[in-house]
Order: sequence, then C-alpha cells, then structure tokens
Amino acid sequence: MNNNEAMLLALNVATEGAKTSGDVPVGAVILDSAGEIVATGSNERELHKDPTAHAEIVAIRNAAEKIGSWRLDDHTLVVTLEPCAMCAGAISQARIQKLVFGAWDEKAGAVGSVWDVLRDPRSLHSIEITAGVMVDECADLLKEFFEGQRERK
Repeated sequence: MNNNEAMLLALNVATEGAKTSGDVPVGAVILDSAGEIVATGSNERELHKDPTAHAEIVAIRNAAEKIGSWRLDDHTLVVTLEPCAMCAGAISQARIQKLVFGAWDEKAGAVGSVWDVLRDPRSLHSIEITAGVMVDECADLLKEFFEGQRERK
C-alpha cells in the first residue's frame, strides 16, 4: 500500500470515526513492513471523555494489542493531521519507523509546525517522516468539520 492509498484509508477512518464520536475528524492507520493494515484509530476524546484518545494514540494502542508488543518497530503510522506533542512522544516511545501525515497543524503541530519533537537531535528514536500527503483533502475535511461546528452555534 502506498502513501496515498493509506491516506485515503485514514481519511475514511476519520470520517467514519467522527460520525460515531462527534469528535474532530482525524484518522490514523498503522501498517506493518509489508504494507498490511495492522490497526486504525480515530479521535475518541468526546466518546470516552479521555483527553489522550487522539487518533494516533488509539491506533498505537490497537496495534500494540494486536501484535502483542508495545514496540512497533518496522511499522508506519499514517495520520490525516500533524501529530501534537503528546502523540509525537507516543510515536517515539512506540519506536514507529515511519510517520506519514497530511494536514499541518499550525496551532499544536509537533512535527514541524510549532515544535519538531521527532526530528530533535535529543529524541530517543529516529523516525522517517513524510509530510503533506494529500494535504488538501486532509485540510478540507477539518475545515468542513469546523465550519459545521460554527454553524451549529
């Protein structure tokens, strides 16, 4: 599965997850070294009243449970939005090999926008990063969600 195919899946996870949870539509997919889907996750903060239930964290938890290890070496995380500092830390702690993300988060992004946690030379683990995959589609999904939120108020 290439980056665009995986991002399309992450966009679908984001859309479906938002329908269930009412949360910001962010989707994450974790792939193994063969490009097979190991786990997915969407934002579930509203659903579980859990501030740590970001899409990346949900996907990492699901993947770790599925493979029976917290170490996700040789795995790729594909997410529709640039990870925040909490998620960047979790990505590093899980030893994920590659990160692919779509939209930039100018307010809380920690992979280049506000901070660059994963490329900091003091980081625990070196991660290959690809940014801006299907950036317009990812950003449009978020824009539509927030415009809908403003209309409801």
